[in-house]
Amino acid sequence: MKRVKKIFNWQTVMALALTFLSAAIYFAHWKLFGNIGATMNYLVANIAFLPFEALMVTLILQRLLSFREKRSRLEKLNMVIGTFFSEAGGWLLEYLSDADPQLESIREKFLVKSSWKEKDFAKLSTELRAYSFGIDKKKLDLLRLKGFVMSKREFLLRLIENPNLLEHESFTELLLAYFHLIEELSSRTVISPLAERDLEHIAGDAKRVYGLLVRQWIDYMKHLSVNYPYLFSLAMRTNPFDENASVGL
Repeated sequence: MKRVKKIFNWQTVMALALTFLSAAIYFAHWKLFGNIGATMNYLVANIAFLPFEALMVTLILQRLLSFREKRSRLEKLNMVIGTFFSEAGGWLLEYLSDADPQLESIREKFLVKSSWKEKDFAKLSTELRAYSFGIDKKKLDLLRLKGFVMSKREFLLRLIENPNLLEHESFTELLLAYFHLIEELSSRTVISPLAERDLEHIAGDAKRVYGLLVRQWIDYMKHLSVNYPYLFSLAMRTNPFDENASVGL
């Protein structure tokens, strides 16, 4: 009984029903017009067109489904990125930007406004290509930095297990740089005082994370401005580059 049910599922029933309906229509056509030759010619002409029709429908449907699936994956990934900035990225971006000796020269450019359009984010991204992200090693409190990044290690491990990350190369690169910074700090049992050479190495790793964080933050802000105005409003009020940022309206 189960085998019969398995064979006669709804797809099989629908296929049989449509086949029977097609045969009935051709039979009615023959009965009404009484010209079996014309009916057969019409049938053969339709059958000859079927492969091309199937090809066109398959290509169109495949492209639509592929686009919809990719959009769904990217939407889920942007949710992951939002969680990342809430839990680990936002604080680190603010901390590292405070150690940037040249930040004041470009800080105003990061003050994202509600009126910004896609072209404004694109302009900022273009301008940043010429900017040399820097970290003043003297401004790094390594004990504080180590304590924070180590506390986020388990959270980041759960993030990197997400298969959707494969769709976003830049975010994956950011996480790998973040993990490298964690490993560099965790491998040093004595963090302060630190040898000058080691301090420069840590500052270099922090600089790499800083640049990737900034670029990812800009992309995420653009995504929010287009798709989620209410989240964009909160993100502007908690802008890590805005010294006057306040959650209150």
